[in-house]
Amino acid sequence: MLRDNMGPLMFGGMILFMLIGYPAAFSLAATGLFFGFIGMGLGLITPDFLGNITYQLFGIVANDLLLAIPFFTFMGAILERCGLAEDLLDSIGQLFGPVRGGMAYAVIFVGAILGAITGTVAASVIAMGVISMTPMLKYGYSTRHTMGVIAASGTITQLIPPSLVLVVLADVLGRSVGDMYAGAIGPSLIQIGLFCAWVAIVSVIWPKSVPALPLEARTLRGWALWRKCLRGMIPSLGLIFLVLGTIFMGLATPSEAGAMGVVGAIALAASYGTLTWTLLYQGMGTTMRLTAMVVFILFGARVFSLVFQGVGGKEWIEHLLTGLPGGQIGFLIFANIFIFVVAFFLDFFEIAFIIIPLLAPVAAKLGIDLVWFGVLICANIQTSFMHPPFGFALFYLRGIAPSSIRTSDIYWGAIPWLCLQLILVAILIFWPGSVTYWLDKGTGVDPSTIDIEIPLPEMPVSIDSSAPRN
Repeated sequence: MLRDNMGPLMFGGMILFMLIGYPAAFSLAATGLFFGFIGMGLGLITPDFLGNITYQLFGIVANDLLLAIPFFTFMGAILERCGLAEDLLDSIGQLFGPVRGGMAYAVIFVGAILGAITGTVAASVIAMGVISMTPMLKYGYSTRHTMGVIAASGTITQLIPPSLVLVVLADVLGRSVGDMYAGAIGPSLIQIGLFCAWVAIVSVIWPKSVPALPLEARTLRGWALWRKCLRGMIPSLGLIFLVLGTIFMGLATPSEAGAMGVVGAIALAASYGTLTWTLLYQGMGTTMRLTAMVVFILFGARVFSLVFQGVGGKEWIEHLLTGLPGGQIGFLIFANIFIFVVAFFLDFFEIAFIIIPLLAPVAAKLGIDLVWFGVLICANIQTSFMHPPFGFALFYLRGIAPSSIRTSDIYWGAIPWLCLQLILVAILIFWPGSVTYWLDKGTGVDPSTIDIEIPLPEMPVSIDSSAPRN
């Protein structure tokens, strides 16, 4: 019985460690090694197989793609404090000022722009909260709507390239980062559209919750307003091109683009007069902590997955999931419900490194495009930041919000935006073209059907040596 159920027992052991509260990286490694020794005792795996852990861990630290994580994190940490977000919000807020919900639209658009140049949720949520929370509450926006739109605008960063989650999923799924970024373009635009549509609905049904900016607050008009807007937009668009444009044009790898983004962020901070040694030190500290966390989680996940496959866990998962009713759609619905639930307990790196390697082989076996699958999962992982009571975006807001704002208002404010994110997930499941439309279609010819005929050269006529010569 033990030999036949090692897969589910190992998966259950991992969940138990997580619920007890041990750090994910050490829980995964401990579970993997514990069941690895049991598997050797039962004859399921050999010591040589377990010795592959060394090569697996070396493969992690030798993976150039993962260099993009510290680069994008460092870039986001600098841009969070350089003053760019303040300029953007002030100018776009003035532009939408006469419209009901104008500041909410501004927060959404600025959050999307910051997401396209930072790639980290923490940087976006904290930056947007610090610069927009007080003005929105001052001008009469409801507390719940203010908290919700700030948290949601920060989590857009999860989906908009150069998202760190897309980099990690590209590595886990064995797809190029460029394809993942291209596939995320459509869903990102849909997400922004859904958020703006909700603000429009609120402005019609509950107009007092999202008032227009009062006349005395609209200090910029005419050409002065547009110059102000350009001052914030041009550096942002330049940095977006430096990072994303070079990747899409094939001029740079994600790691190289991230390095150029860091140089651009430092130059931008210098132009705003905010570049100091303290800023650099804080950015490097944030980058070091996040990178170390990711590497250790990846180490633990690789130990767990190697042993899990060795004891037959992969076959158990495939048998369990390929038998679901509904084929591809049934599997995608189940997988997304499962990820939505575990996102209450695991953060997005843990989901990417632990859960996705178990689901990806089943998706491939069912004929699901792995870029579509990866972008769909990325859209779902957004919700892990908005889940009351464990969403990290809500924790960030609680940390910067004044004590007069109740925690329940933050949680209730997040619910409508969480529902909008789930609507996006449903759209992507039933409309795969929203992802695949943006991918390179290639020639449309299956290489296996190509039959190349090479003509044989004419052979020289043989000469009979016995024949008489003239």
